[in-house]
Amino acid sequence: MARKIKIPNERLKRFAREEQKRKKDIRSKRKYYLIVCEGEATEPNYFEGLKKDLPKGVLTAYQIDIAGTGRNTQSLVDEAFRLQSAYEKNTTRKVERLWVVFDRDSFSAQDFNATIQRCSNSSLGCAWSNEAFELWYLLHFQYYENSMSRQVYKEMIESHLKPTLGEGFRYEKNSEQMYALLKEYGSLEDAMRNAKRLAERFADKKDYANHNPCTMVWKLVEELLKLKN
Repeated sequence: MARKIKIPNERLKRFAREEQKRKKDIRSKRKYYLIVCEGEATEPNYFEGLKKDLPKGVLTAYQIDIAGTGRNTQSLVDEAFRLQSAYEKNTTRKVERLWVVFDRDSFSAQDFNATIQRCSNSSLGCAWSNEAFELWYLLHFQYYENSMSRQVYKEMIESHLKPTLGEGFRYEKNSEQMYALLKEYGSLEDAMRNAKRLAERFADKKDYANHNPCTMVWKLVEELLKLKN
């Protein structure tokens, strides 16, 4: 029988201290992303799915937190800055990237445009959609450039997924499964390409409320995917 080698307690304790310090150093060096969403479930659920799909090494190097607030436009931006300040004060760590995600919905053109312009005048990332976040879902299947209302999105999402999931499929706005369904039956590459194509139609025009359909969600998704490089 092989003789067991006994490691002195002092050495074990030192190893434990060094390992704890190493893990603490890794955590302290992690770059922090904070994504603040208008919706309390739809957008956070999608980005949680994307986050979990990132390689483990990315989540070791980056901390990505997603908050659903129920706020909108200007109040959402205010809340994003408040959350950033609270985090940095409590942890003494910097938030490297702060993003807001919101829709045009029924908000006034003036309020919608002013919010986007406010983001442009700061370092705040702005993943807005006109009219709704679900446009991003649709672009996984097809390019659309005709103006449409948010009421139409549900039917169109169902029309794309029913052929594979069955006639009984119903789109649920706060579903936790949409990221997985889009990954399985749609194409993220097509969504990126289609969204960029839509954005190019409006070029440098600042009347964002009239950019329908259009979504800048691709910018946030692209930035997160680049963390893998």
